[in-house]
Amino acid sequence: MKAEVLNWKKEKVDELNLPEDLFQQEMKLELINEVVRWQRACARKGTHKAKTRADVRGGGKKPFRQKGTGNARQGSIRSPLNRGGGVTFGPKPRSYEYTLPMKMRKAALKQVLSWLYKEKKVFFLEDMKSSEGKTKELYSRLKGFGVQKALLVDQDGDPLFKRACSNLESFQFLPVEGLNVYDLLKYGQLMMSKKSVSFLTEKYKGS
Repeated sequence: MKAEVLNWKKEKVDELNLPEDLFQQEMKLELINEVVRWQRACARKGTHKAKTRADVRGGGKKPFRQKGTGNARQGSIRSPLNRGGGVTFGPKPRSYEYTLPMKMRKAALKQVLSWLYKEKKVFFLEDMKSSEGKTKELYSRLKGFGVQKALLVDQDGDPLFKRACSNLESFQFLPVEGLNVYDLLKYGQLMMSKKSVSFLTEKYKGS
């Protein structure tokens, strides 16, 4: 399966042999949904916490005597029954991560790559380099290329190119090792360097 390699002027400069295993897979929405849910769960901070009566400051002294006041007995003003007191069974810091079989994750990535390629939303570039690392210059190149929002993927990651990408709201740079289903769906278009394709071909060979 042949694909065009373009320069930044969107001119064909070379050809690539694309592995069908990566770019000719059938889309299964149930699997994609499961992988996206797993990614979002792993990204959750889980830092929510409510104070129990043991964590709330104060409350060392008994508010009033046990008998004779006509009120229900109270041992501390920090009881969950009182305003400003602790919370009963409140949230505690926790991790939302869970494991998902590697086979499912690989299959979902291949399916999303195949879908984007079928929709003509994948572009293979000669290189991803920047001479000055200026955001304005890179944005001008992307605008001239004709994309408004995309994921930019390279293997080595030129430091100046990454710096130029960092201030672009509708574009994100990712090393090819970090390519994932959620970001592919979020940005909707993919721009890859030739080296990235070679890396992916080698990585998923026979899997």
